[in-house]
Amino acid sequence: MNGTNLFKIALRALNNNKLRAFLTMLGIIIGVASVITMLAIGQGSKKSIQAQISEMGSNMIMIHPGADMRGGVRQDPSAMQTLKLTDYETLRDETSFLAAVSPNVSSSGQLIAGNNYPSSVNGVGTEYLEIRQLSIDNGEMFSEADIQSSAKVCVIGKTIVDNLFPDGEDPVGRIVRFSKIPFRVVGVLKSKGYNSMGMDQDDIVLAPYTTVMKRLLAQTYLQGIYASALSED
Repeated sequence: MNGTNLFKIALRALNNNKLRAFLTMLGIIIGVASVITMLAIGQGSKKSIQAQISEMGSNMIMIHPGADMRGGVRQDPSAMQTLKLTDYETLRDETSFLAAVSPNVSSSGQLIAGNNYPSSVNGVGTEYLEIRQLSIDNGEMFSEADIQSSAKVCVIGKTIVDNLFPDGEDPVGRIVRFSKIPFRVVGVLKSKGYNSMGMDQDDIVLAPYTTVMKRLLAQTYLQGIYASALSED
């Protein structure tokens, strides 16, 4: 029996059992469509999660001091003073798998420049922009010389600009006071908007970490270190 005859017999069988053939085809179609749909949902969820993580920064690693036990009570990690500048310098100078490293210290308070606005000042290094995928829209980033001299300069986000300078004036070169300390604005960050968790990524003030440590916090330890790995692996 050749192939042509087999094909004719198959067509005749399908024609004689139309309902059975339809139900079989329907089952196959639903099964295949379900598998395709589940794979599409899985891939879409994976890409969505990756996008949310990438919003935070490029292959970012956040390093914080570990909690300690004192008098039988577990202390909050934020109260620990074990993370030092030497730890940051060791990561910066001796590691082979980090593209960028930045210290991090933070102080909350009131920003004053004509208007008042509650926010916080983050003390960071120059590589912080690369780690968090931030860029300067107007002006410039503070320099290593500013860090070495603990200069009172800062870079601000668009939300800070809108609240402190609502008349649309250029904030670069203006003075913003924080905890009675005057900071000269040297740059404005390009707007990133809200992230997937509803956090305003433009409500940000960056200053040299040495300035925040010495002039605002009067401390010698770090609250954290941000780093960017060379690759996801």
